[in-house]
Amino acid sequence: MVEESQAESARRAPDNPPISGAGEDRAWYDAAMNTTLAREEVAKRIAESALLRGSFTLRSGRVSSYYLDKYLFSTQPDILEALGEMFAQRIAEVMGVNKLAGAELGGIPLVSAASMASGLPCVFIRNKKKDYGTAKQLEGKLEAGDRVVIVEDVATTGGQVLEAAKVIADTGATVELILCTIDRDEGARENIEVAGFAFDALFTVGDLGIEKDS
Repeated sequence: MVEESQAESARRAPDNPPISGAGEDRAWYDAAMNTTLAREEVAKRIAESALLRGSFTLRSGRVSSYYLDKYLFSTQPDILEALGEMFAQRIAEVMGVNKLAGAELGGIPLVSAASMASGLPCVFIRNKKKDYGTAKQLEGKLEAGDRVVIVEDVATTGGQVLEAAKVIADTGATVELILCTIDRDEGARENIEVAGFAFDALFTVGDLGIEKDS
């Protein structure tokens, strides 16, 4: 029997042994065998790192009893690495994509991780054009005809990512998919699809063990 390499041994966490047996989630294993964390563990880590309880006013203006602080999970290297691999696997299912995009500020570390995992170049979208230097709103190279997946952090109503999609569409590129990390199940999917874009999410709040506000 060939002994396991030190790199392989170091990659394997004690509570994440090799998946085997017909009863295990082989689809996830095949997609993420090279990541440090399994999907369920990623969900657990996100909830542990970023779920805050209290009274919070969301960007939509609605008050919620919980808040997912994207910066608390997107700054953790183990979570970011695993999310990059998950994004890459989903992006690979979209035909013809040649560019990724992320919006300031929360989407930047996520799209960077997805870019490294997928090998696809990315662009960064500013909230508004800068008033110095090149005075651009898009950073990176985006051309008419490019086919783009937008990587997003947490989707509530979808308003912010739709603004980013418009910036991309105005260049002549096509948004093939808006892919968020977490869908709060509060209208983002419906609003994005009504606007004419495909939408998907790696997780819903239910996957994180969160009960939606009544």
